[in-house]
Amino acid sequence: MSRTVPSGAKFDAARWLALLVPAVLLAGALGSQFIGGLYPCEMCHWQRWPHYAALALAALAFVPALPGRLLVGLAALAIAVSGAIGVFHAGVEYHWWEGLTTCSSTLAGQGGSTDEILARIMNAPIVRCDAPQWTLWGVSLAGFNALFSLAGALAIAVLLVRSGREVRV
Repeated sequence: MSRTVPSGAKFDAARWLALLVPAVLLAGALGSQFIGGLYPCEMCHWQRWPHYAALALAALAFVPALPGRLLVGLAALAIAVSGAIGVFHAGVEYHWWEGLTTCSSTLAGQGGSTDEILARIMNAPIVRCDAPQWTLWGVSLAGFNALFSLAGALAIAVLLVRSGREVRV
């Protein structure tokens, strides 16, 4: 049995994926930070920026007057960039290669006496980029970002290519 799938449905799926993939991954990252208490390292933040851009690009792709296919393609590229940074970060965590930075810290609050500032510095969590804070089956959050981002970007790209022509299924 074969039927024709309208190309508009594939583009809609690509557009929704371009919006949902970074939204879900950012929700997971921000949830693990603010609810789970996992402070992000510098490279964790690097992985978030392309997802922020992808969210904006994908949201703009829903505006009829704008070039939707181009915006979805750029969103897919931004998602892939985050995935590539995730691969690099996971490699640093698994000690496959050296990172560009070793750690960062968060220092809550501002101002106060010298003793208060020193106390905050001494109590601030040091977050190392080469040591995962959490893993599942040996895969760190950076590794999961790499897997989901690269798979999502590939799925969006395939849907975009297939949306340009009719496909028999």
